[in-house]
Amino acid sequence: MRGDDEIHLTPIEYKLLVLLARNTGKVLTHNYILKEVWGQALTSDLPSLRVFMATLRKKIEPDPASPVYLQTHVGIGYRMLRVE
Repeated sequence: MRGDDEIHLTPIEYKLLVLLARNTGKVLTHNYILKEVWGQALTSDLPSLRVFMATLRKKIEPDPASPVYLQTHVGIGYRMLRVE
């Protein structure tokens, strides 16, 4: 749920969200995320990861252009921010 709206996630979006939530505050590398979610860390899968992260950001962020929850670390990976 985001506010009163129910958010529908694909299985991969859900796995990404759970992985990031379990590691809140930590920067997870692209390779680590690919290995944990897809079971392999092929650099050829990096564009797919970026698309899934963009879609997930659109679904959970109030303003995807100014993320509050999912932060991108260019060339490294992603981090879920702790929001208080």
